[in-house]
Amino acid sequence: MSDAADLRRRTAALLAAHPVATTDRLDFLRARFDAGLAWVHFPEGLGGLGAPRALQAVVDAELTAAGAPDNDPGRIGIGLGMAAPTVLRYGTEEQRRRFLRPLWTGEEVWCQLFSEPGAGSDLAGLATRAVRDDGGDWVVDGQKVWTSSAHLARWAILVARTDPTVPKHRGMTYFVCDMTDPGVEVRPLRQITGEAEFNEVFLTGVKIPDAHRLGEVGDGWRVAQTTLMNERVAIGGARTPREGGMVGVAAAAWRAHPELRTHDLHQRLLKLWVDAEVARLTGERLRQQLTQGQPGPEGSGMKLAFARLAQQLSGWEVEFRGEDGLTYDDWTLRRPEGVDFTGRVAGYRYLRAKGNSIEGGTSEVLLNIVAERVLGLPPEPRTDKDVAWKDLPR
Repeated sequence: MSDAADLRRRTAALLAAHPVATTDRLDFLRARFDAGLAWVHFPEGLGGLGAPRALQAVVDAELTAAGAPDNDPGRIGIGLGMAAPTVLRYGTEEQRRRFLRPLWTGEEVWCQLFSEPGAGSDLAGLATRAVRDDGGDWVVDGQKVWTSSAHLARWAILVARTDPTVPKHRGMTYFVCDMTDPGVEVRPLRQITGEAEFNEVFLTGVKIPDAHRLGEVGDGWRVAQTTLMNERVAIGGARTPREGGMVGVAAAAWRAHPELRTHDLHQRLLKLWVDAEVARLTGERLRQQLTQGQPGPEGSGMKLAFARLAQQLSGWEVEFRGEDGLTYDDWTLRRPEGVDFTGRVAGYRYLRAKGNSIEGGTSEVLLNIVAERVLGLPPEPRTDKDVAWKDLPR
């Protein structure tokens, strides 16, 4: 197994064979993947070396110092944080080799076709159908919503209902969907910010080969849990420096405008600063736990904390700035080039933060997950657990 010294040697060899100054960006990323320095904890041949996850920081630091290109993680975050762990765990060897390399290099963008107009928080109630044809492949019909990056995506991770005669959690199957299929229609969704960051996706007679199924037929809920757990860690457990993210924006505003300070706002900011630091340190501990295996329900707690802090801090900033906090400069329907909230006005940050308690699992659902799976509290009564999906009221 590789150690830190070995990874430094491998990184130096990569840089020597592919000088940053003269190597095409995509060629460098492909070479990095092939050298096992993409995800060092992944198996050999799949972008990794079977090394401890924590050693990824060693590689990243060496490459950053050398000025090496990254794979634009903000653009391909769904593929990196959600699709890749799921493909690795449940994909066949052929699927892993087909999808992981172009996913990591950013040659193929991924999106997530999970939520539906009638199945958001209750994902297991989804109605998109996948029916097997005479050749053993699948035909999918339905609608998905709140789909980030669908307008850019080459592939999608998709959960569809394959058996309506069994209880809802047992009748779903997980697929990789080709977003270039003629039956896939992507429409922009205008948000409260005026942007079109998300989409709704209509699936009409979309053909998916059985070779693009992940996991067993009817086991889609279990496969989806891997995706959802990784999603919540990606949203709530991202590594940030002290005073990174929204707390840094709020602290900078406080320092830059002494004329706007009040005792009450100072006390509130101090409390939020402490809460943000506790969340940051808890996130570090969570990442340490991740090096030992798969993410657990603790990620739901981190995502809860992230959403609450983002909304409270953005609200504090609007109040602190007074009249200027209420201004907003752009209501046009557009596709943002990444989410650079630090470069926008306070009004944008306030509006955008409203979605933090919805995306990646609503706060209400995550509270249930923390209560039941972390604290061991009794689950809420359920009347639909053993009822066939087709018999549920909709």
